[in-house]
Amino acid sequence: MLSFPNCKINLGLKITGKRADGYHNIATVFFPVPFNDAIEIIDNKDFSEEIKFTQSGIAIAGEQKDNLCIKAWQLLKNDFPKLPSIKLHLHKAIPMGAGLGGGSADGAATLLLLNQKYLLNLSETQLLSYALQLGSDCPFFIINKPCLATGRGELLQPISLTLKGYQLVIVNPGIHVNTGWAFSQLNLQANTLNETDSAIQSLSNIISGDIVNWKDELKNDFEHPVFEKFPAIQVVKNSLYQNGAVYASMSGSGSSVFGLFNGNEMLNFDFPTNYLIFTKLI
Repeated sequence: MLSFPNCKINLGLKITGKRADGYHNIATVFFPVPFNDAIEIIDNKDFSEEIKFTQSGIAIAGEQKDNLCIKAWQLLKNDFPKLPSIKLHLHKAIPMGAGLGGGSADGAATLLLLNQKYLLNLSETQLLSYALQLGSDCPFFIINKPCLATGRGELLQPISLTLKGYQLVIVNPGIHVNTGWAFSQLNLQANTLNETDSAIQSLSNIISGDIVNWKDELKNDFEHPVFEKFPAIQVVKNSLYQNGAVYASMSGSGSSVFGLFNGNEMLNFDFPTNYLIFTKLI
């Protein structure tokens, strides 16, 4: 059984403060983007191991046991011990450490695939609970529709938002931005409920307004520290605007930057050849 997990971009990202549990409260809009990895799950007939994991495409750093696909399988195996041995292959196209949520998408897709293939009959609420155990933005990929995200990213409110007719360009300069480092640069204090509510209301108002105003109003709090340490990322954003973007922003904690352009206009960028560039008419 195959799945093609997509990535996301952040439309605005406000970090409103620290939480007692060590996480941070945020306000952002997650928007799904048709830039995909691929996952295949089949039965493992030789039973040599409970899960045989293989991978192609972009190399994944770190130990295999930390991959969210494997962790997703382990979560379900703990609660459904009769799950059979499987072979899981992941083809990686979405870059990592890029602010696009590719790893989270893969973990969520594995939950959905296992639920469908083995008829586990898990509800969306149950799948969201499993996804949150994998990571803060994993639940979004269970819903996979434009959502206003709050809390640590797990409180999701689907919203009516379309970017139909715009051309989306995502540029990844191959820089890995550590999310923990990015948060450490914000010098945050414990936030109040009023601060969070204000950030949510402000973001809701901006998103529901005219996109031509987003350039001045829709901000990502991570851009300032990330651009200071990695000026090449700011150069990407500036270049998108210079080439006519209606709106451009870094996604998440970086390093990918996206731009929205009107229609099917021809675009001509002069980025280094090692940069990954994704273009799609939405």
